[in-house]
Order: sequence, then C-alpha cells, then structure tokens
Amino acid sequence: MSRVHIDQSQVRFESVQCQDTDGGQVETLAFIVPVIIPLDLIPAWETAYNPSSSTSPLAAVSRVIARAVLDGMKKAAETP
Repeated sequence: MSRVHIDQSQVRFESVQCQDTDGGQVETLAFIVPVIIPLDLIPAWETAYNPSSSTSPLAAVSRVIARAVLDGMKKAAETP
C-alpha cells in the first residue's frame, strides 16, 4: 500500500495562474491535485534526487507519486 495519498476532497478542475518551480509563469485550465507525502519519506527522496540527471528520480519513486496523482485525477473526472 502506498504511503503517498491524495486529498480527494480537494481535487478540483479550475483556471490557475501561478509560478512553477522553474520560475516560469503558468496560466491554464488544470486539475489541482493535493499530494500528501509523509515527512519521513522526504529526506531519502531528496537525497536520491538529482535534477540534472535524466534518470532521476528512481522509477519506483516516480511511479508511486504518479499513480497517486493519476488516481486522484481519474476519480475526479468520473465524479459528476
């Protein structure tokens, strides 16, 4: 069972205007998906992450996060 979770009650589809992690401006219609990551996972994930490497993060870490986000989006899209 994954320890990464989505607050499904907060998933929403709306227009956003914000600054991304690279400093770029974002203006788009988007799913907003709050990701809950336990604090005890963060140190190991940060240590293993190399933003200049195309093979980082590990596939297993990426998959855990991606599946949680995609499940949240899918459930929101299916909810009337």
